[in-house]
Amino acid sequence: MIIDIIGAPTAFGQRKPGVALGPDAVRFCSLKEKLEDLGHQVNDLGNVKGTYGVWAGPTSVKDDEGLINLKEVLDFSKVLADATDESIEKGHFPFIIGGDHSLSIGSVAGISKHYDNLGVIWIDAHGDINSSLTSPSGNIHGMPVGVLLGEGNEDLINVHGDGAKIKHENLVIVGARDLDSGEKAYIKKHNIECYTMTDIRQNKLSNLIEKALEKLKSCDAIHLSLDVDSLDPIEMPGTGTKVNGGLFLAELQEALTTLYRSGRLVSADLVEVNPLLDNGNETAVKAAELTEFIFGKTQL
Repeated sequence: MIIDIIGAPTAFGQRKPGVALGPDAVRFCSLKEKLEDLGHQVNDLGNVKGTYGVWAGPTSVKDDEGLINLKEVLDFSKVLADATDESIEKGHFPFIIGGDHSLSIGSVAGISKHYDNLGVIWIDAHGDINSSLTSPSGNIHGMPVGVLLGEGNEDLINVHGDGAKIKHENLVIVGARDLDSGEKAYIKKHNIECYTMTDIRQNKLSNLIEKALEKLKSCDAIHLSLDVDSLDPIEMPGTGTKVNGGLFLAELQEALTTLYRSGRLVSADLVEVNPLLDNGNETAVKAAELTEFIFGKTQL
């Protein structure tokens, strides 16, 4: 496999400094060398750079739609979509390191262009399925799933091609435990497959990943979007929206092995590593370890 590492150091989707340092913090953990040791060819393409830098600072304000940093998120999404589009065009596996989760608007937009029926497994403590009408905060990192489904701001929806980039039936949310009321209503209305932490504790994560793969069997490819806040804060202290009661490292490693062995992953995001909130780069170290499992490492 040829892997393209694409750094996406955006912090515009939320209002805490530090997450833009995530890509380099993960790289620092010998990421490229670890993936090469697994037998892959790895190209580190550096960091995507938008017009507005990486963070707007604490003076961020809502626009008329109630969105924070819309023009900056839109600009970055377009540049990142170009990068992932080019990677897929070459037959490579784009691995995007964030940066906040708003980056998935761009990454998936570029990837979805190449597939008729792209499936997405979204491993996250949150649904990220808000819009300006339902978001309590206006932070766009809580909206990428909604945007990709065709909800919300039209400019964001139409990044790298008009309209929705994924279908409701081709989405599986895994690890949810902090859903806003509007997100809950939307998930139920559109019958979106969503495995909460209660589901995981009752059924085992790897079993539910198998179920997700079966749910997405009609898809021609699968994109993984992994937010480190899906893990329990005991495991991942260096992230901006921690929620207690999350996944443990070993069970996620096992689940990622299941995904890799399916042979259906074509791209992945790893997001929300924030070194300024971390303890001795612990979160980045574990994020790099999880990346190895995305690309074939096993516990035995």
